[in-house]
Amino acid sequence: MKSFFTFLLLSLAFSVSAQNREKAFEINDKLGRGINYGNMFEAPTETEWGNQWKPEYAGIIAELGFNHVRIPIRWEPTDRSLSTAPYTVYSNFLNRIKQVVDSALNNGLYAIINMHHHEALYESPDQQKVRFLSQWKQISEFFQGYPDSLLFEIMNEPHGNLTPEKWNAFYKEALDTIRIDNPERIVLIGTPEYGGLGGLSSLELPEDDNVILTVHYYNPFQFTHQGAEWSGEQSQGWLGTEWLDTETERDVMRQEFAPLKAIEQQADIPVHIGEFGAYSKADLDSRVRWTTFLSRYLEELGWSWAYWEFSAGFGIYNPSNKTILQPLADALLHNEMPEAGQYVGTPIYTSNFTTSTNGWNLNTQQGGSAQLTRSENTITADITSGGSQGWHVQLVKGNISLQEGKKYRFSFKAKADTTRSATVYIGMSGDPWSAYSGYNGVNLSDTFAIYTFVFDMGSTDNAARMVFDLGISSVNFTITDIKIEEIVFQGPTGINIPESLKLEIYPNPVKDKLYFSNKGAVTKATVFNLQGRPVLDKKIHHTQNHLDVSNLQPGVYFIRFSGKNITATEKIIKQ
Repeated sequence: MKSFFTFLLLSLAFSVSAQNREKAFEINDKLGRGINYGNMFEAPTETEWGNQWKPEYAGIIAELGFNHVRIPIRWEPTDRSLSTAPYTVYSNFLNRIKQVVDSALNNGLYAIINMHHHEALYESPDQQKVRFLSQWKQISEFFQGYPDSLLFEIMNEPHGNLTPEKWNAFYKEALDTIRIDNPERIVLIGTPEYGGLGGLSSLELPEDDNVILTVHYYNPFQFTHQGAEWSGEQSQGWLGTEWLDTETERDVMRQEFAPLKAIEQQADIPVHIGEFGAYSKADLDSRVRWTTFLSRYLEELGWSWAYWEFSAGFGIYNPSNKTILQPLADALLHNEMPEAGQYVGTPIYTSNFTTSTNGWNLNTQQGGSAQLTRSENTITADITSGGSQGWHVQLVKGNISLQEGKKYRFSFKAKADTTRSATVYIGMSGDPWSAYSGYNGVNLSDTFAIYTFVFDMGSTDNAARMVFDLGISSVNFTITDIKIEEIVFQGPTGINIPESLKLEIYPNPVKDKLYFSNKGAVTKATVFNLQGRPVLDKKIHHTQNHLDVSNLQPGVYFIRFSGKNITATEKIIKQ
């Protein structure tokens, strides 16, 4: 995987041999597991979004077992700073942030402060540049005496008119400004184009030892942002989207993070995932599964992380009744990596390019210029000009029938002449051209790789289309083995274990309690319905010899026990 993704490094400007980031890696290890103070100081006022910071929060977070807090901050409101020269950040606001930072450090936590939601800078970067640099000079001076347990993050999710080219220039000037008063403080650098993985290929890494690369992750977006009011009316149609923790879903994440891992290794730069989370309108079981896998996977990769967020719509803490949402807190801090589920797929479309382009067309407009060619079992978009938007060159096939309430897996094998990105989706064939699958970014190299996405249909469309947005770049794109499958989750289907590991389960049929042998060896029991979805997941104390199933409705279920030297599956009938 490492060698496959080294192609991304060709598009990054950095000096590997000159870097000695031992301190940055050490601090990143100490950051470990963190959480965001979201909807607090990045709001227009501290109380406007209904989630005011409270002094006891740092103690709660530390006691739970987190290592750091990330503190998103909006510095530009007129009651916090001057909008005209000399762009003074008011002392009362600096002291308020000092109180929050001190609270974290006094409770043994590391703290990251950033610049968040600088709307004027996103809109008019050239006009706002002096203000941006002035604010960082003042922040840097104010906190220059603080220990290494305070970190700076230059900007949250740069986007808009703060283009990748401008961001690469602006952040370097801000870093130089910070270095005047904080020559060795660890500074986090985010990616352009909203801070996600899609901006990796546009980021020029600095020749600075004391930096950490930070990226945000909210995929699949239709799951993590279902029902999110700020994501528009379309998010209401995403309600009910589940994340079942299948091997396919995990592979999608691995595929998306692989380029970042390659950059970390080749550029010798530590990585911090500064935001990830699933909104509270997703079902809690799916949120727990998604969060458990992602937390453990990021730790496997050796990266620090900060969950979004502590006490609002994504949060683990309810400030009204002062309670912890324990299943989600356990997912972040305690749950082990579980066994993955499986999808079983029935193909509804499989490409065949042996004799034709199989109904695929290459559409160009507004400056885009390309032609479609076929060779062996592949088709290639030979691009002369990419235009200025992704949709200016589109590889498209329509008339795909997708049914409401069904889940689909979309996969393909692709490469490019050299490094490039593309946007992939399945969506409407007419206005408003919505994407049922969400807009999925992929990074390609000159070696074929398989890419996979999973999505749910909230409505029926018998004429949906598959789309590859290939504009902006003029690098040629080759694809084969395109497949759409209707998929279902497959849970346990029977017993296939040695007699020495088998449990004796009784009674069967069962009413309220299910008893098992091997008392003390069983540590966990999971009950699945006939669709393979977990409906009960319980840890078993070593003194227990039964599982309470009184809350289950009558029916047929599969139960999986696990523990020391045990992996047993059995079918049970609940009367």
